[in-house]
Amino acid sequence: MLLIVGRIGKPHGIRGEVTVEVRTDEPDTRFAPGMVLRTMPGVNGATGGGAQPSTAGPEVPFQVPEGLAVESARWHQGRLLVAFEGVLDRDVAEALRGTLLTVDSADVAPPEDPEEFHDHQLVGLAVVNPAGERLGEVVRIDHAPASDLLVLRRPEGRTALIPFVKAIVSEVDLAGGRVVVDPPSGLLDL
Repeated sequence: MLLIVGRIGKPHGIRGEVTVEVRTDEPDTRFAPGMVLRTMPGVNGATGGGAQPSTAGPEVPFQVPEGLAVESARWHQGRLLVAFEGVLDRDVAEALRGTLLTVDSADVAPPEDPEEFHDHQLVGLAVVNPAGERLGEVVRIDHAPASDLLVLRRPEGRTALIPFVKAIVSEVDLAGGRVVVDPPSGLLDL
């Protein structure tokens, strides 16, 4: 499973550096020099069909490479600026705008803290109450300001949000493929 760790934003300067919208808790690890990140076309650009400027002859369609190697990364005014190998000017950097940067979940080490989980570990787990009654399945995790939320697909097709807090989520059993929750009355009916 590919995990999105960032999205390329606008170019910064004229030497190919780009801003990156960070979507990982470990940006210093994911964007360390030498790391190779897989690419996916973004929703708002970087479809791979842009044109790369050329000084000789007609424009050549620009193809976003399957992987980009990080040459350097630095923080500037709260934004991550990244230089990728082979991206040497502003025009090529602009052609990458909107590209999603990913890593394979198999390459991500599990958290050391037994009470911490990566989103991809939780998606697909069955959600049951303490009596073992199936309440649904985790379809994604929403990261809200107050707490993370398990987005649950109920058996009838509706969705429900369950705060991922110890008072409600009593057990996460990855090996057993389930999450045990004890929701307050009415929470699943919202």
